[in-house]
Amino acid sequence: MGHYLGIDVGSITTKVVVLNESDEVLTKVYLRNGGRPIEAIQQGMEKVVSELGGVSIDGVGTTGSARHLAAYLVGADLIKNEITAHAVAVIDFLPEAKTIIEIGGQDSKVIVLRKGVVVDFAMNTVCAAGTGSFLDQQAARLGISIEAFGDLALKANHPVRIAGRCTVFAETDMIHKQRSDIRLRISWPASVTPWSRII
Repeated sequence: MGHYLGIDVGSITTKVVVLNESDEVLTKVYLRNGGRPIEAIQQGMEKVVSELGGVSIDGVGTTGSARHLAAYLVGADLIKNEITAHAVAVIDFLPEAKTIIEIGGQDSKVIVLRKGVVVDFAMNTVCAAGTGSFLDQQAARLGISIEAFGDLALKANHPVRIAGRCTVFAETDMIHKQRSDIRLRISWPASVTPWSRII
């Protein structure tokens, strides 16, 4: 039975997976790059080898922003950009899907599919607003793990309006709203309802 290695090296994380011919995941590794993609690739490969031993690999594919670097390091057979990789994966798992939204570390993408073919896509190119690295920074600033960030957001009773076109404005907005909430809680005892909440 064949074994296939996939490596996705993004701006923030590196993902390594080994599949068999039936598309079953034999092992997977998820690492933070820490700004050192070569070391992350090496660590990922070491973990794969330690878990699978001397299994022979019949094909290697790379994707992500550092896909060419990864391909050079491991001698990949196939190099695909993220748009293609996302589209193929989604079509395989959800053939009826028409839109893919992907939030990466340094960019966000919207991919439009029609009958299993990518017909259009858009990605931010100027500002990092709404990207994974921005969300990661805000989670760290709030003392929340990025893994818990989404679950907490889903528990919110109502959304808070935050400037979304620029990370600088968004962060300033978030800090202001956070400080306003702290002042409100400090100014009013728990037993007293502030007038602003009644009106």
